[in-house]
Amino acid sequence: MKEKIANLVNDSIQDLGVYVFDAYLDTEEGKTRMNIVLDSEEVIDLNRITDASRVINKILDQEEKLLENVDELDIFSREKGDCE
Repeated sequence: MKEKIANLVNDSIQDLGVYVFDAYLDTEEGKTRMNIVLDSEEVIDLNRITDASRVINKILDQEEKLLENVDELDIFSREKGDCE
């Protein structure tokens, strides 16, 4: 999943200084959620996440098959200090 999402969006969000660190599906309370985790060399502020989310949403709207069984889309940044 990560490679599919990264290949679709990384070129479009690189000007914002962010990239897809991970992308995965999970289920909570019967709803399937697509999680997209962004990372950067620097701390990502809320404005950059918002800008990246707008770009990513436009791209994923065109990829209906990818999100056909997804109820929610959650785009967030990786916490600095995570060791992976």
